[in-house]
Amino acid sequence: MSIHGFHHVAIRTRDFDRSLQFYREVFGFEPTVSWGAAGSRAVMLAVGSGGHIEIFERPAESWDSEAALLHIALRTDTCDELTERARSAGAEITVEPKDVDIPSDPPYAVRLSFFKGPDGEIIELFQER
Repeated sequence: MSIHGFHHVAIRTRDFDRSLQFYREVFGFEPTVSWGAAGSRAVMLAVGSGGHIEIFERPAESWDSEAALLHIALRTDTCDELTERARSAGAEITVEPKDVDIPSDPPYAVRLSFFKGPDGEIIELFQER
């Protein structure tokens, strides 16, 4: 078996245009593939290193805020700046940028923050120190 890294994380949204605008404006992600008609559109947005966020339009679906997706972690070298851009775009910041030493052997030094995307998805910004 050969795994070559992360390809995509899929999220669903009630407001497709709002989510697409958020991911494009805050992070600068650009669509690579899109399909479907109004009410069931989908798009893959390139996040770098061959990875994508896939957004599915599901306005009629009902779901509670608890989902199988824990969070989307995005590698960055500008944690603080992107957190402020997300805040300016109306995102609820749940963990302000902070330095963390993950207790691995050896310890893994990172700077991170967490916030909610347009449909409540949790986004982590992950910056190695």
